[in-house]
Amino acid sequence: MRLRSFVAVLTTVLAASGCASTVQRPADLTQLSVSDAAQLIRDGKVTSAELTQAYIARAEANPGLNAYITLDRSGAMAAARRADADIAARKMVGPLHGVPLVVKDNTHVAGLPNTAATPALRGFIPKQNAPTVQKLVDAGAVVLGKTSMHELAFGISGYNEGFFTAQPIGTRNPYDRTRIAGGSSSGTGAAIGARLAPGGLGSDTGGSVRIPAALSGGAGLRPTIGRYSQDGVTPISHSRDTVGPMAQTVSDVALLDAVITGARPPAPAPLSSVRLGVYRGYFFKDLDADTRAVTEAVLDKLRRVGVTIVDVDMPDLQKTNDAASFPVALYEAYDDLKAYLTRYQTGVSVEQLAAQIASKDVKETYDGLVVPRKLPAPNGVVDAAPAYAAAMRDARPALLKIFTDVFQRYGIDALIGPTTPAVAATQGPEASSLPTFLLFIRNTDPGSNAGVPGVSLPIGLSSTGLPIGLAMDGPAGSDRRLLDIAAKIAEHFPRIRAPNVRPG
Repeated sequence: MRLRSFVAVLTTVLAASGCASTVQRPADLTQLSVSDAAQLIRDGKVTSAELTQAYIARAEANPGLNAYITLDRSGAMAAARRADADIAARKMVGPLHGVPLVVKDNTHVAGLPNTAATPALRGFIPKQNAPTVQKLVDAGAVVLGKTSMHELAFGISGYNEGFFTAQPIGTRNPYDRTRIAGGSSSGTGAAIGARLAPGGLGSDTGGSVRIPAALSGGAGLRPTIGRYSQDGVTPISHSRDTVGPMAQTVSDVALLDAVITGARPPAPAPLSSVRLGVYRGYFFKDLDADTRAVTEAVLDKLRRVGVTIVDVDMPDLQKTNDAASFPVALYEAYDDLKAYLTRYQTGVSVEQLAAQIASKDVKETYDGLVVPRKLPAPNGVVDAAPAYAAAMRDARPALLKIFTDVFQRYGIDALIGPTTPAVAATQGPEASSLPTFLLFIRNTDPGSNAGVPGVSLPIGLSSTGLPIGLAMDGPAGSDRRLLDIAAKIAEHFPRIRAPNVRPG
């Protein structure tokens, strides 16, 4: 769809939904959603410059969150002023005109360092935007800066010992700064949760968009594999990686997806037509008490508003996923990173990069597994190549078949369950342990390996005030339907309160 036509379609949809007449300027501009900010800018009720400055001030007032690696104050303000000048000249660039967003620091933004949160890439500055970033910029978005992440995206804690060496180390949860914000898209999750930005981009290999969205009180989409370009992104695994949009609400995530893909914004599905599957044999195991209670309450409410909830069975899900997960990511990591470092002329090799890794968990993974091309085994390590070949030949197709079969056999639109089995863990070295990693990826990893789309939306707070997310996995290619359903579900649950962070 051509940009001008897309802008016209979006404007029509927003007007039809009543957005143009109902959005009011709030006292605190940082509480705005992406779509509301765009509407207020279009209506001339807010300038991009004042909105951008408000987010910068809020970020500067909360450095202890460690949400940013690069906060581009001057660049963002210059872009905002250009957006305002275009409005004054009656030139609307696109549906995100003047809206400030953030980008995970493994996704290229021209002129800003792309460190992937690892010391060897501190000096690497891409000359071009990644295609996903370019779509947002073409639609008028202002890039506030590059957000922090677990080093090289190899973890869920955001405990990064190379970029946050003064206490507190690691990205912090805006609802409780002693806790993790999730990962590996830790900074984007924390920035959105803390209202340092209304939305932005993360990336997801096994849950790295949905986990921080859930733990930090936002929403996120892992699109069907291949739906977005992965050019200009520091990789782990070409067959698993994808960029994913994150925001405060599902509707905002859907808007960002529409901008990136050119698809129409969602028309929420009537819930009376929706069938959702629950597989308690896997996705409801090992839940903490709060996560279980909030999730069960959500299922009860969905039944009351007309959703059909179906208990399903997915034989051999865990066994098949285990055969597909680590063998693919750990094997592809070496070749994909080597190709990336060469293609973008970073000036470093995989071995040179690995020698400078600062985070102990990531260092052990690269030195013991990625660089020597090994996989963990009961009595040490084994060569990764045979397990990788078997995973790509057998396990990955079998896993996709398990998902496809359950969607077809039970006639369900999506699988549903808690995004993570527990609320955010305490931040610190132990948050990067293997048991913690395996716990927090258990519900997001199977869909990632199958290549199907997954969305997480906020559904409530725990008894200790920590966010809890609801995950939905849909059939391959059903991204828009999945977002439609999630947006309609979100209408039946109040938005969780904003965290108590310092105002700008």
